[in-house]
This record gives sequence, C-alpha cells and structure tokens, in this order.
Amino acid sequence: APRAGTCYQQAKQVLHAAVPDRLQGREREAGILRQFLQEHVLGHRPGSLYVSGAPGTGKTACLSRVLLDCKDKLAGSKTVVLNCMALGSPHGVFPALAQHLGLPVATGRERVRSLEKHLTAQGPMVLLVLDELDQLESKGQDVLYTLFEWPQLPSSRLVLVGLANALDLTDRSLARLRAHPAGSPQLLHFPPYTKEQLTRILQERLGQVAGDPVVDSAALQFCARKVSAVSGDARKALDVCRRAVEVVELEVRGQTLLKPLPGGES
Repeated sequence: APRAGTCYQQAKQVLHAAVPDRLQGREREAGILRQFLQEHVLGHRPGSLYVSGAPGTGKTACLSRVLLDCKDKLAGSKTVVLNCMALGSPHGVFPALAQHLGLPVATGRERVRSLEKHLTAQGPMVLLVLDELDQLESKGQDVLYTLFEWPQLPSSRLVLVGLANALDLTDRSLARLRAHPAGSPQLLHFPPYTKEQLTRILQERLGQVAGDPVVDSAALQFCARKVSAVSGDARKALDVCRRAVEVVELEVRGQTLLKPLPGGES
C-alpha cells in the first residue's frame, strides 16, 4: 500500500533532530533562558551565561527555540550566532565576529581592540551566542577570558551566551573570572533526559504521523529506557527509533514484493 510507504517516510522525517515547536522536558531551562534575555538584552544590562550539558540534552535546540520565540522582541538588538566548531582556531572567533558586526578586518592585537571599541560604543545591545564553546580553549585561555571579560567593560553592550558540553569549563578555564563576582557568568546546566522525558519526546514526534502508530509504545519505552540508562541523549533516542523504522520499512517492502496475487492468503 502506498500509504505504508508515506507513513514510514513521515516517521523518519519527524525523528530527525530538528528544532521542534515545543521542547519536551525543557520548560524550566527555556524559562531561565527567556528570563536571561529579558533581563540583559531587553534590559540593556551586559552579562554572560554559560550553558552546559552533555550532547543531546537539548542545549542548542532549546536556545534556538527561545530565540525564535523572542525574535520580534530582540529585533532592536543585534544577534550573532557562531558555532565554534566551524572556526579554524580559537582566535578565529574574533574575525568571524568582526565580519558579523560589519567591522573592517584588522589583525592581531588591533583586531581585539577594534571589537572592544565597538562593543563599548553607543549602539544597540549585541547578543553573541557561541555554540561548542569548548573549541575556544587555548593555551593560557586568553580567548575565553577576553570574551567573558567584554560584558564587564564599562559601558559594554555585549550579552554573551556560551554553550558547552563540559560542566566545569568555567571552573577549570575561567577561574580568573571568579575573582570579580560581578563578572562570573550565570550558569545553566541541562541534565540528561530521563526515561519519561525521552518517551514523551518520541511520542510527540511520532504523534505527528497520521494513521496507526508506526512504532509500538512498548518499543518506544524500551528505547527510552536504554538510552536514558546510558546517556540521556535525545539525539541517540531519535536515531535508534529512526533506524527501527527503516528496518520495519525494509521488511514491509520485502513482504509487498513477495505478496501472492490478490485472492490468495497473504
């Protein structure tokens, strides 16, 4: 039946790790992110937030969702999102940021100085989101220090949000920031998803597919239990389910090819 084909296609589509309309099990974190943006970007108060959590715990998805929801409110400020994986080196963050802010490309010390000047001049608030922040660790941590010190400069208009897998990046690498308490970033940790949260995530995704459930609910719970025991990584759970759907799809395809002619018992 052609419907069978489309229901598997649809199931595989909804199981991709895209940003959903509503994030299951991350209401608390989304609330804290919204509050932070409200207080700092909309309240014109420079500051920094360090978001930690293992891969697949919803950090990027949650922030992306909140940024989408607050798009209109944030229209008066400048938002720059950089994935630090894509930078050639830790120092690559400076030219990338300069480019986004429309500044002429400078080199060396001048580069950091011109950015500093720009971020402490009159103008709208700048929200800088650095995903995969762990990639900016360098000898002496000068890159991370520079970035986290910018919101503390007099008349700064920078709000910095860094996302990283390491729980202790700030303790380990940014101990110096602890010295001036005003400057230490606010921390937000994303714990691994629980079995119940993973089950809800999978159910909500698959609930978007019309018709009978493609994956049995006992199977979903089994998948959620296994993944939560190992990592609590939602991407893993979505992956496992997607593979399961592919296996079933291939089996069904095999059966339809081998089915006897109508009239016979299939």
